[in-house]
Amino acid sequence: MPGGDAREAAKTVTGSFEDFPYLPELPARGPGADMIGRTAGMLVELYARVEPSGWRIGDRPGRDTKRARSWLGEDLDALEEFTQGYEGPLKVQAVGPWTLAAALELKNGEVALSDAGACRDLAGSLAEGLRLHLDEVRRRVPGARIVLQLDEPSLIAVLRGQIKTASGYRTHRSVDRQVVEAGLRDVIGVHGGGPVVVHSCAPDVPFALLRRAGAAAVSFDFSLLTERDDDAIGEAVEGGTRLFAGVVPSVDGPLSDPAGSVMGVRTLWRRLGLQPGLLAEAVTVTPSCGLAGASPDFARKALAHCVRAARSLADNPE
Repeated sequence: MPGGDAREAAKTVTGSFEDFPYLPELPARGPGADMIGRTAGMLVELYARVEPSGWRIGDRPGRDTKRARSWLGEDLDALEEFTQGYEGPLKVQAVGPWTLAAALELKNGEVALSDAGACRDLAGSLAEGLRLHLDEVRRRVPGARIVLQLDEPSLIAVLRGQIKTASGYRTHRSVDRQVVEAGLRDVIGVHGGGPVVVHSCAPDVPFALLRRAGAAAVSFDFSLLTERDDDAIGEAVEGGTRLFAGVVPSVDGPLSDPAGSVMGVRTLWRRLGLQPGLLAEAVTVTPSCGLAGASPDFARKALAHCVRAARSLADNPE
C-alpha cells in the first residue's frame, strides 16, 4: 500500500475487504519496510543489513533488522486494532525463498542464489521465521483463518538463469526446477495445510510447478497471460487450484466498469470450456500487482473496484 501510516492502511484494507482483509506493507517508509527488508527481518538466526548495493547478510542483528521488526510490529498492532472480533480469511504475505535468494547478498557481494548451501540455509531460516510470524498473527486475530502469500517476482528469472552476478556482466546459472519446487514445498509446508498463495507478476508463470509444490492458489498479472498458458490454467482449475487474477490496475489511471475488468476472465473461461458456475469458486479478483506505487486515493478506489468486479463476476458468470 502507498503511504506510511499503518493505522490508515489497516483501516483502508479492512474497510474495503470485509470478507478478506490483509496485513498491509508500506515500503514508502524506507529500508526495512520494503519487500525484501521486511521479510529479512523475519529470518531466524540470519540477519541482514542495508549496503549501497542492497540487503546483505551479516553476523548479528543491527539497526536495519531492528527497524524492520519494529515496523512489522506497528503494522500488526494496527491490524489487530481494526480486526477486533473478526472471523474469516485473513491474508499475510512475505517474500518467497527464491526471490529472497536472488536479492540477499552474501558477505562476498554475490547473492545467496550463487551458493546452493546458502539457499538451503535461507529457506530454512525463512520457514522458521514464517512459522513464528503466523503464530503471532493467530494470537492477535484469533478468529482468523490465515492465508499465506509468498511473493516470487524473481522466480521466472531464477528458473531461466537471468539473475545477474555482482559484476553485472554474467548471470547465475539457472536452478533446476526440481530444486526450486522442493524449496517452495518446504516453505509452503510451514502453514500446516493452510492455504498458500504464490504471487508472480512475470510472464510465463509456472502454474504446474507451483501446484506440485503445494500452492493452493496462484496470483498473477492477468494481462501477461497468453494462449500458451491455457492448458496449465485449465489443469490448475480442474485440480482445485484457485486463481488470484490481477485484472485491476495497480498504478494511477482510468478504471473500466467492473464488468469490463473481468471480461477477459470470462473469455478465458469460455475458451477453456470450463463451467461458468466455477468462476466464483475458482477466481479471486485482485490488482495486477502491489499498490505501493499508486496514490492513496487511487489505491482505495482500486480495492473498492476489485470488490465490485468480483461481484459482477459472481452475479453474471456468463
